[in-house]
Amino acid sequence: MRSKTVTRTIRPLVKPQSLHVSVLESVKAYIDESGLPPGSQLPPENDLAQQLGVSRNSVREAVKALESVGIVETRRGIGIFVSDFSFAPLLDNLAFGLRGRLDDFEELLTIRRALEGALIGRTVQVIGADDIAELRALTAKMKARVDVGESFLEEDRRFHRTLFRCQNNQLLLKLLDIFWQAFVKASDFINLENRDPVATWRDHHEIVEAVATRDAETARERLDHHYHGISKIIAANKAAS
Repeated sequence: MRSKTVTRTIRPLVKPQSLHVSVLESVKAYIDESGLPPGSQLPPENDLAQQLGVSRNSVREAVKALESVGIVETRRGIGIFVSDFSFAPLLDNLAFGLRGRLDDFEELLTIRRALEGALIGRTVQVIGADDIAELRALTAKMKARVDVGESFLEEDRRFHRTLFRCQNNQLLLKLLDIFWQAFVKASDFINLENRDPVATWRDHHEIVEAVATRDAETARERLDHHYHGISKIIAANKAAS
């Protein structure tokens, strides 16, 4: 009797990760497991290479990769140190990755729109008179720039920071900066010209006045209307492309 042959699919080999990636992960684990705070000095490259059993070039390549994401910094002639946390590497990669990618940029805008809309109610509850006065001063500067045909990007950025700084949430402020700077950097690759600056100024003005009267619903509506205007600019870009 002929035996039956069972055929099964052989699993493909899993490609091992590059050596410098293994070194990178080992250094990250060393920092984490040792509980090293920012500013802590790591062992020299030669010592790391000996401890890991790899070449110094592999360590140097891994260190460069860790520097690019802001985990460590190399001080020439001194050594390798644990970096303080920064959103800068994320920001640079995010803005670069958005070049020409309108769908991704639109998704980023959707996240910011939802974040600010969800948190504006808290601002209405806790914002003080000084912040309201500063917001009004910023919208006045916006209007002055509109009247002479100038852009008011910096006032716009400061407006949103001032609107939410009363919540004492530093992570939120950093996220707002990331969104804003990514928007500005992406404008190098995407045409995001504001075609109706008067309407943009008016949105900001009405947001302030709603906040000043503790009208959370109107503030949320005007904030959403502001982002709807930006969405229209993106839609026009998508149609043109």
